Amino acid sequence: MFVDQVKITAKAGSGGNGAVSFHREKFVQNGGPDGGDGGNGGDVVLLADANMHTLMDFRYRRKYAAENGENGSAALCRGKSGKELVIKVPVGTVVRQVSDGRLVADMHEAGRRHVLLRGGKGGWGNARFATPTRQAPNFAKPGQKCEPVEFELELKSIADVGLVGYPNVGKSTILSVVTAARPKIANYHFTTLAPNLGICRQYGMDFVMADIPGLVEGASEGVGLGIRFLRHVERTRLLVHVVDIAGSEGRDPVEDFEQICDELVAYGDLAERPQIVAANKMDLPGAQENLERLKKHLHGTDIEVYPISAATRQGFDELMGAIVRILPTLPEILVFEEEQPLAGEDRPPFSIEMEGDVFVVSGPAMEQLMGSVNFSDQESLHYFHRALRSRGVIDALRAAGAKEGDTVVIGEMEFDFVE
Repeated sequence: MFVDQVKITAKAGSGGNGAVSFHREKFVQNGGPDGGDGGNGGDVVLLADANMHTLMDFRYRRKYAAENGENGSAALCRGKSGKELVIKVPVGTVVRQVSDGRLVADMHEAGRRHVLLRGGKGGWGNARFATPTRQAPNFAKPGQKCEPVEFELELKSIADVGLVGYPNVGKSTILSVVTAARPKIANYHFTTLAPNLGICRQYGMDFVMADIPGLVEGASEGVGLGIRFLRHVERTRLLVHVVDIAGSEGRDPVEDFEQICDELVAYGDLAERPQIVAANKMDLPGAQENLERLKKHLHGTDIEVYPISAATRQGFDELMGAIVRILPTLPEILVFEEEQPLAGEDRPPFSIEMEGDVFVVSGPAMEQLMGSVNFSDQESLHYFHRALRSRGVIDALRAAGAKEGDTVVIGEMEFDFVE
């Protein structure tokens, strides 16, 4: 089964906690603090793999998590950092963050690596907090926690040339003639259920050609298979519009051409993509008359028409020569612009909300701070109050209307506001 759109949940590794420890040794009465730092959490990394052609693997595994960093320990031992998690995706995969729709990664070339989520930093051990006046700190920092993030993966095939047209007009046959690809070919509609790609070598030039599954009228609105596969046309530099010029299935080739163009317009800016017409099945009766009608219909446009017969392999030299001539004049394959690729970096450090007469302070910065405080230790409390001032929490509470003696809640702790 061909799968080109899935949702997954990824989580970077959380950082390990710093250790609270004091040096203990025979004949050493008051050993200093020697708590080590926690290890960093592992990153989540995307890797574009040229050997993958579908997102099928993600149908069976939807959750991915990198290793957490280990906690620090005594004797200034730093915790081991978590291993990064590498997620392989097909070339051409576009990744969006579900929560806000931002495009965070475009894996447009083989071998490309992209850090999707960065692991949390390890917390400091108590040895880091030792000063000449605070020689026995009884607190340490916890590691940075990482939350799961949901992403949508969408495969947009990478191809220089895309074959488009109604079902059963001969696109797969054309691909099999000009490349080494061997797509399934049969004389009925929707034989092709997935884009087929092949490497074409002509006149000293190599390029990728894709056979896009047949479009029908209404494809951009979900009719037939078209809505699933129009996304694979987005990156193609040149469209080869294949028509059944003989009208062998009772349809008019001129109407076919216009209806497919209408679907390309409805989907986006695909109608502005350069295209040429491959008038296939010239070996059948009625083809020559319809060819003249189509040429007359396109008179005045810059769309070139090339009569071919995939069955007898006639006319391909002219068609391929035109492709080789046009491709160097076209822009490179479309690369989508990435928007703030590292998810979660714009999250505010803290927020203040009113619940009745109580000021509630919350956010990742507060979670980190509360985890580092030993409320039974006086030095740790002094550190806590200084941190609130240096991080702007006291000023923010004052701006929110807090007055002397008002109740403030941070995490599970309740305090009186003091200027």
